[in-house]
Amino acid sequence: MSKGPINPDQIMVGNDPVLAGHRDDYDSLGRHLSRRGISIDDITAQLAAFSLAIPSWGLGRGGTRFAKFAMPGEPTNIHEKLEDAAIVQQLCCITPRVSPHFPWDRVDDFVGLREAATSMGLEFDAVNSNTFQDQKDQAHSYQYGSLSAQDKGVRDQAIAHNIECIAAGTLLGSQALTVWVADGTNFPGQQDFSRSLDRYIDAAAEVYAALPTDWRMLLEHKLFEPAFYSSVISDWGSSALAAQELGPKAQCLVDLGHHAPNVNIEQIVARLHRLGKLGGFHFNDSKYGDDDLDSGSINPHQLFLVFNELIEAQNNPRTGFNPAYMIDQSHNVTDPIESMLSSAEAIAAACTKAMLVDRAALHEAQACNDVMAAFQSLRLAYRTDVTPILAEARYKAGGALMPLNAYRSIEWRLLKARHRKSVGLGAGIV
Repeated sequence: MSKGPINPDQIMVGNDPVLAGHRDDYDSLGRHLSRRGISIDDITAQLAAFSLAIPSWGLGRGGTRFAKFAMPGEPTNIHEKLEDAAIVQQLCCITPRVSPHFPWDRVDDFVGLREAATSMGLEFDAVNSNTFQDQKDQAHSYQYGSLSAQDKGVRDQAIAHNIECIAAGTLLGSQALTVWVADGTNFPGQQDFSRSLDRYIDAAAEVYAALPTDWRMLLEHKLFEPAFYSSVISDWGSSALAAQELGPKAQCLVDLGHHAPNVNIEQIVARLHRLGKLGGFHFNDSKYGDDDLDSGSINPHQLFLVFNELIEAQNNPRTGFNPAYMIDQSHNVTDPIESMLSSAEAIAAACTKAMLVDRAALHEAQACNDVMAAFQSLRLAYRTDVTPILAEARYKAGGALMPLNAYRSIEWRLLKARHRKSVGLGAGIV
């Protein structure tokens, strides 16, 4: 039974009216899967080992470049964010870690923050640095770049900030630093493409040298925004190149929204795994660009295909397989907790469906060029409604059979609106 703000008995009371129906659905799916040679209990046990991190910044309302619409009861500091993260974990039971972002989540007592998280059944995941936004009393501006900036003073400042993040993460129990930079250009001729990449790698190497022995450095690429003509780390190839030059503790992080339309992200997963540089994922969805929409809300089939490659990589760990998984979304019109619960369900469903693929049949079809048989082996798994498996895994962990309904029944936002400071109107995603 997970710790958290909700009385566990309240969750169980909410489960009681739907438990008989769930048991019937689970048993029915079990019989169906048994005819396909699959043990539903084995799949449920595998799912129980799967987990995601929640981003601290995703627990508040996001926004667009034009406006941010606050909601009553949203968190205003890292301690309130932990409360909301604990609610998500109590109900869905697969989000036990929080990924903090500095300096947004900076506190005077990181040991105390870790203790507060532990008291709510949470741990900390990768720490994230911010060199894409100027802070109050900052000596140098990041307007023209950070780790790749022309000005050495700017680069040194960005390096120092990342090293500070490592120090904070060590106190929090983290073992990874995620580095995303907004560096790039908005006009042709603004910078030399090769020299800017050289500066980035040289500066990142100083950060890399400060990593503890058991840490990883996750390099995140992004096609565009805010650099609309060129980005220094714009794609998986640039990211992989930089990671290879930095060393074995540097790996690549794949954000599902950070690619051009129609890019084959699942193939990128396979390529990075082959290189030994598959470090982790930021799960979200996209319609037009880097939209940071709820995971699985636009293209759940792509999410399934990504997990199909992840299961293949897990089964064939050429150079090790230990990706960090995190939700990374901007919730502009929904309650962030509801979106987190919905996305955790969608991600877990894609993972579970990928577990159902008959790998022997798939590989046999591939070996003899039976295109339709190979495709149908994936389609059969994708068509399977795995909702009962997700619910069973939650129930066994002390979670809610119907997380969204359970969350709404406790009226968390109404309660928090009475105690939390109001968030004012704002512009921009942060």
